[in-house]
Amino acid sequence: MNTIGKRVFDFGFASVLLVPILLILTVLWIAMRLRGDRGAFLYISERMKTVDRPFTLYKIRTMEVEEGPKNYGVAGGDKAHRISPFGRFLRKTRLDELPQIFNILKGDISFVGPRPPDRIYVEACPDLYRQVLRDRPGVTGLATIFFHTHEEYIVARCKTPAETDAVYKRRCIPRKAGLDFLYHRNKTLCLDVYIIYLTAAKLLPIPSRQMTRFRRVKKKHI
Repeated sequence: MNTIGKRVFDFGFASVLLVPILLILTVLWIAMRLRGDRGAFLYISERMKTVDRPFTLYKIRTMEVEEGPKNYGVAGGDKAHRISPFGRFLRKTRLDELPQIFNILKGDISFVGPRPPDRIYVEACPDLYRQVLRDRPGVTGLATIFFHTHEEYIVARCKTPAETDAVYKRRCIPRKAGLDFLYHRNKTLCLDVYIIYLTAAKLLPIPSRQMTRFRRVKKKHI
């Protein structure tokens, strides 16, 4: 699958989804306000599309705002107290990622690809991410399908930011990279469509069956 074809698919599919996603975002904004949350609706963060090109990623805010230095990195157990009940629902259903439709339309990310990393992890593992980010980052991918739940379980057990950072670098980044490399070697438009379907099947009452071609992925990379 060439880059132009993937971009055409991303833009066309995102354009079709834009109106229904805007309606869902409106409902979620109203729900947040009815719960008494007057903070910012969107969480805006810097992520990397290549090892030296950052971009602004949009998500729905799921954590309570705290005063003090800005927190970076993944959300481990040390940040669990900041996740609101509504935020937990958004994270579980992945509705917090709906605003990334605008990142797709802008060309920052694709529907399918490696998850866009924080700068701190790219700077910590530049050679690895130089390979991972050969593909445009995506909202979902093989790492999301096969490793996301396991990653949440791993970092949820961490009690401090330093522990979360160390565990994520040691146990999560290499395994996710292995899955990203597997995607890079096998990527096609049909595979992208199927990954999108499998992602939707985690949230919607539709039948799904993980790819038999990748059944060995968990044993090999997790």
